[in-house]
Amino acid sequence: MTTDATARLSSSAAARAAETTAEERYFLASQWQLMWRKFKRHRLAVLSTTLLAILYLFAITYEFWVPYGRLTKHEDYLSASPSSIHLFDSEGRFRGPFVYGLDGEIDFDTFTRVYTEDPSRVHRIRFFQKGEPYRFWGLFPMETHFFLPEEGGVIFLFGTDSLGRDLFTRTLAGARVSLSVGLVGVLISFILGCLLGGISGYFGGTTDMLIQRVIEFVIIIPTIPLWMALSAAVPPGWSPVKIYFSITIILSIIGWAGLARVVRGKLLELRESDFVIAAKVAGSTDMQIIVQHLLPGFMSYLIVHLTLAVPNMILGETALSFLGLGIRAPAVSWGTLLKDAQNVRSVAVQPWMLIPGLLVIVTVLLFNFIGDGLRDAADPYK
Repeated sequence: MTTDATARLSSSAAARAAETTAEERYFLASQWQLMWRKFKRHRLAVLSTTLLAILYLFAITYEFWVPYGRLTKHEDYLSASPSSIHLFDSEGRFRGPFVYGLDGEIDFDTFTRVYTEDPSRVHRIRFFQKGEPYRFWGLFPMETHFFLPEEGGVIFLFGTDSLGRDLFTRTLAGARVSLSVGLVGVLISFILGCLLGGISGYFGGTTDMLIQRVIEFVIIIPTIPLWMALSAAVPPGWSPVKIYFSITIILSIIGWAGLARVVRGKLLELRESDFVIAAKVAGSTDMQIIVQHLLPGFMSYLIVHLTLAVPNMILGETALSFLGLGIRAPAVSWGTLLKDAQNVRSVAVQPWMLIPGLLVIVTVLLFNFIGDGLRDAADPYK
């Protein structure tokens, strides 16, 4: 046999061995590994996960990324439109990122202040500059901001509100509240749904009947009126922190009922399985069997439920704050920002006030895309 033929045989044998090894890894992979492989092939879900992670990063560390404080007022720039960032000056010379100075005057047709750029005043945008002091997460005093215009200049990426506060700063500050309410609220409802649904499905009998009647009572109550009633019961003198946690609990009161019913149905199906009987013989307690053996059996569904429940929590907080029953000033959330834009005249004159609403829509879509990817990945053999 020639050397070339030997080489071809060895290469084909190596290829077959590689295929066999890859096939063995596939069939020997755990459920989580199979889900991850399938999820990575869902490009829209991966992209949505990346964008959502960036959004949460900006929300968690927003004080560093914004040029001003969320309560800082620019009295000379009330209801200013978003700033235009330039790279070339009026003579065509490259100057790097900069903004022009703004001059304001009253438009007597609409009785609003209109701001025009003054090309003679150029303010370059500097990065990692010291500016207005702040306390990062309310703990660490800092002065460094990601970007700031040169002294004498102002920059408003999303414009300002009627009090002259930077909307970009307030939008990121509101993102921290709205996005965290979604996560914390879903976590509470997830724990309640899994535990109560698990107890109901595992024990059955009187316990099952009582829990199911409670679930039915919670489900038949209209969501918005119930939220409004519970929010109205929150004392108006409470601090923003207390209001934040009360709204989170209010949003969690209803969220657990649907999950509990699904968990009950799954446990009714699995509680007579051989591995449950083996766990009882091994001495496991009832709670250990529910938490360690039964719930992990359909964890893929629970993860998908979590992903799709977060945007519902965010929308709930936004709706309550928009109605004036949720987060209240001086705290900031996307709902409180949209409350300032509920006047049709204000929206017509200041359309940039709807930017927080666009972020709510984008966030909900991202969560739904991730949920679609996880739902497909939950059945990796499909």
